[in-house]
Amino acid sequence: MKIGITCYPTYGGSGVVATELGIELAARGHQVHFITSSQPFRLTGREANIHFHEVSVSTYPLFEYPPYDLALATRMAEVADFYSLDLLHVHYAIPHSVSALLASQMLASHSFAERRRNLPFITTLHGTDITLVGLDPSYLPITRFAIERSHGVTAISSHLADRTREAFGITGEIEVIRNFVNCDVYARQPDLVAEMRPRFASANEHLFVHLSNFRAVKRVLDVVEVFARVARVLPSRLMLIGDGPDRSAAEHLALRHGVQDRIHFLGKQDNVNELLPLADLMIMPSQMESFGLAALEAMACGVPAIATRVGGVPELIENHVNGLLFEIGDVDAMADGAIALLKAPDRFQAMSQAARRTAQDRFCTTRIIPLYEEYYQRVLDRNAS
Repeated sequence: MKIGITCYPTYGGSGVVATELGIELAARGHQVHFITSSQPFRLTGREANIHFHEVSVSTYPLFEYPPYDLALATRMAEVADFYSLDLLHVHYAIPHSVSALLASQMLASHSFAERRRNLPFITTLHGTDITLVGLDPSYLPITRFAIERSHGVTAISSHLADRTREAFGITGEIEVIRNFVNCDVYARQPDLVAEMRPRFASANEHLFVHLSNFRAVKRVLDVVEVFARVARVLPSRLMLIGDGPDRSAAEHLALRHGVQDRIHFLGKQDNVNELLPLADLMIMPSQMESFGLAALEAMACGVPAIATRVGGVPELIENHVNGLLFEIGDVDAMADGAIALLKAPDRFQAMSQAARRTAQDRFCTTRIIPLYEEYYQRVLDRNAS
């Protein structure tokens, strides 16, 4: 197939999933065209069967806000026409599904190209495009309209699919295709761990990790609070991977607790698959997670997560089996749970193995990517002109 993919190319779950999906599809022989404002950060530019098409936006002084959604629709239509794409797959409803709808309508019109053609598009819902942005009164009607006009709709968890039906009154099909991880790339390699781990923690120290875009919904301050409580009891260090609005507040909180010299603020990193296996536990105390991709990537590396019982997280983490679940903001319980687990080596080892097994058995690319391929074909078959 020839597939156009649009996503936000920056750090964040939807962009990561879209990029990894494109990489996996290309590896399976499909021709993948990324149509985005800049090259997605997980692309190297050297992958076979992957093409990148930049969306350029006019900076004409009349426009207070550059009309990116219109420029994107035009570029989608141009790329689809020139390369004879079979379908578009857009990630995050706003504004990508609206732009895809416009592109599809343009290609069906004689005014755009000499040969009218049918171009189906699929919208994948990732979370805040539904639970936060999409519910804003300014965007709710257009979000609902774009979802209803999509030729196919997928959601990354059953929770998100149910939330979309409830919040937007969607009655059409929403296919649940959960997030995935490449279990060969995200895996603990003992030699690499032995080489890299001493940079972040000594042999007698426990190492925690948090990975996010440091937005308020990720509750990075709770990460610091949990770690500060653990560090009073057990020799520990923390790797904070990512960057965003709450980084400065997290740094100030670390100073207040006197643990600033035990925290590594690593910023944005490209080698996440090498860093996650170094840790013993992940801390993911989010206000909302429609799935919990960061936890899945850690689990594939044999790193259980201390997480909150929100959204789609319970579809990934089984409490006391492959991770621990707590209520939002209960930093004392999270710290106590982490301490108790690390003080019980046999229990910790069993949970670590269960975390890896969950990723392999349920969420590996070899299990999820074929679901997307099958769904693409179903959408193409029922929209054949």
